[in-house]
Amino acid sequence: MTDIGIGIIGGGYMGKAHAVAMSAVGAVFNTTLRPRLEMVCASSKASAENYRVAYGFARGTEDWGELVNDPKVEAIVIASPQSTHRAIAEAAFALNKPVFCEKPLGASLDDSRAMVAAAKGQVSMVGFNYIRPPASQFARQLIAEGAIGDVVWFRGEHTEDFLADPHAPANWRTQGDANGTMGDLAPHMINGALALIGPIKSVIAEVETVHSDRPGGLVTNDDHGQFMCRFANGAMGQMYFSRIAHGRKMGYAYEITGTKGAIRFDQEDQNAIWLYSMDEPEATRGFRKILTGPAHPDYLPFCQGPGHGTGYQDQIIIEARDFLRAIETRSPVWPTFEDGMEVNQVIEASMVSSRSKAWVEVSSV
Repeated sequence: MTDIGIGIIGGGYMGKAHAVAMSAVGAVFNTTLRPRLEMVCASSKASAENYRVAYGFARGTEDWGELVNDPKVEAIVIASPQSTHRAIAEAAFALNKPVFCEKPLGASLDDSRAMVAAAKGQVSMVGFNYIRPPASQFARQLIAEGAIGDVVWFRGEHTEDFLADPHAPANWRTQGDANGTMGDLAPHMINGALALIGPIKSVIAEVETVHSDRPGGLVTNDDHGQFMCRFANGAMGQMYFSRIAHGRKMGYAYEITGTKGAIRFDQEDQNAIWLYSMDEPEATRGFRKILTGPAHPDYLPFCQGPGHGTGYQDQIIIEARDFLRAIETRSPVWPTFEDGMEVNQVIEASMVSSRSKAWVEVSSV
């Protein structure tokens, strides 16, 4: 086993999740590389010191440049706002340091293209954790094996209600396209669709702001959006994204129809998948609820009991394992920066379509 110095930029919600994951991944997956929490960067010296003590880092800083350039920091996790992703990644790659970047890859398609160019020949990975639960990994496996035949239709959503109250005050989430629903929530489900079904060829979209005037200021980004799409394999698709969907807390859900069956999944019940097979006898034919267990991908390292389940933090630990594997083998592990850029390209095509009220080829943006 070899230790590796980890630097995490951002100590909040996702910074904590990645710090915990890096601390646990060696024990969970018995990885060859064992992370050492070397340095954390936050917006102030006081915050950095608080995170250092709380998460167990050796050092803290308010300067991400200091973290990137430190020789004891051998791999970097970017968990800071989207507007910072490009500059940090470019600086890290200039030093040949592997980079894990939280989604979306950049604050814009131009950013993500520049980041892909900087990542050429180096280890890069993007944080799309919601496709990593054992149930969704199993869904990918079933589709690849042809269990539901040829996919003809996909419906996906990422719906939450953290801004459903029109009287909730304006905040950083209500400012700038990167923090709107299409920049914040849509990337997860689009990435899920790309993983499950394949490339998206064209879209026709509507994106809008429902509550444009909130206490404390005007809203400058979108509350919800939807699109129809055509996948490169010919399948039809529909997707909806919202931060104003009353009652939805983690509404990452999808339905997939094939020529021989169908699959359903809802992240609010992340340890189960629903499978329909037309090969079943007619009297018992129907959706079967399958609880995940040791027979499903990446479940056994966490728990030996079927149906006991995995959780959100476990998704991040799986990501950490994959990132370490990419570093160890110097081989790409999905999703790379190129995969992250593909998501941004679909979002850009959707925004163009919403303005033009017409179908847009994804390859044209």
